[in-house]
Amino acid sequence: MRLEARFRWLPTPFRSVLLFIVWLLLNNSVSPGHLLLAAFFAITIPWITFPFRDPQPLIVRPGLAFRHLLLVLYDIVTANLQVALLILGPTKKLRPGFVKVPLDLSHEMPITILASTVSLTPGTVSAEVYPIPESLAEGEEVQQRYLLIHVLDLADEQVLINTIKQRYEAPLKEIFRC
Repeated sequence: MRLEARFRWLPTPFRSVLLFIVWLLLNNSVSPGHLLLAAFFAITIPWITFPFRDPQPLIVRPGLAFRHLLLVLYDIVTANLQVALLILGPTKKLRPGFVKVPLDLSHEMPITILASTVSLTPGTVSAEVYPIPESLAEGEEVQQRYLLIHVLDLADEQVLINTIKQRYEAPLKEIFRC
């Protein structure tokens, strides 16, 4: 039996399980009626919305994804401490700035994860990914994409670019094989 035929009635099984669980948690009940409604929504909503989804790359290396998540959590904690020290110190020493980070990622989901990672780390905020494919002329391909980042204290632009590319983008390229 082919995979597509097996999951035709349940196109996104993980989303279906999540919907089922969330419905039961929101209603704080496991009565037969709520179980039936949860199953109905868990099957119907993904089935109806599946044609509207853009295909995304699959996580090829889940172990690396878990390690990457732990690294990001560690960076969030340490960046919180660094930003607290910057804020408590003299604000005249702050050197805010914008940095364009060239992207090697090609799929939307890994780019979104990278932008979210940068935004979650205190002291940096993702401002924009450009050029946006929809803004290009018809038939024109994206040559190079950039992630525009605002930094609270920018000491060395190239060091920051290298850190983001090696610490966050490179693992995402391996996790998604893109």
